[in-house]
Amino acid sequence: MTSIQTEPRTAQTATLPADGRVLVTGGASGLGAAVVSALLERGATPIVVDRAEARVEGVAQRQADVGDAAQLASVIADVVDEFGGLDAVVTAAGIDRPGRLDEVPADEWERVVQVDLLGTAAAVRAALPALKESHGRVVTVASTLALKGVSDATAYCAAKFGVLGFSRALAAELAGEVGVTTLIPGGMRTAFFDGRSPQYAPPSDAALNDPARTADAVVFALAQPRGCEVRELLIAHESEPSWP
Repeated sequence: MTSIQTEPRTAQTATLPADGRVLVTGGASGLGAAVVSALLERGATPIVVDRAEARVEGVAQRQADVGDAAQLASVIADVVDEFGGLDAVVTAAGIDRPGRLDEVPADEWERVVQVDLLGTAAAVRAALPALKESHGRVVTVASTLALKGVSDATAYCAAKFGVLGFSRALAAELAGEVGVTTLIPGGMRTAFFDGRSPQYAPPSDAALNDPARTADAVVFALAQPRGCEVRELLIAHESEPSWP
């Protein structure tokens, strides 16, 4: 039998951003908080950027509105200065406002796009010089609704379809400089659905994934050896209704 030759783990090939400084937008709750916990368990240094206080104790946090590009850029610049750079960014911040287009107030509809899409781009833009210096990685968070349009979700679908397109273009633009992975998660058991009317809230027996499992997938993407990239990663409950 022919043996498979693999590269030895040298100082160059074993530099894993999951072991380094990882900025997580939306890291105070939901998927973001699960990613922070997963990174801490592996000895990484997550830095939470969120409007709310982080629920994970002992983690560095900076408050910022991801929908405010100028504020976000200023906070990320401070983080880069304080931590001496960044090894990765995970853009987990996201909101939704379900409803029919003619029923959702324009400012609320646009806020979804501002946070979910433009906030993703703003975070990456602000961190890019540091990520290029560290040959780091970005994990953007899309959704199964970046692949499938559904009624009463025009804002969310527009934003998440945009994240997918942005991420694919960014991967091409930064090839060889910064790794880019698009995470495409299905529904998860988080507070994301709290406060919704029954029409837009999943039932108690809904097929929702554990955010910790999705967070493990994020760490998997971050921990690939240099030169190997997970470009897109779809993870969902086995009975996920929004895919395919």
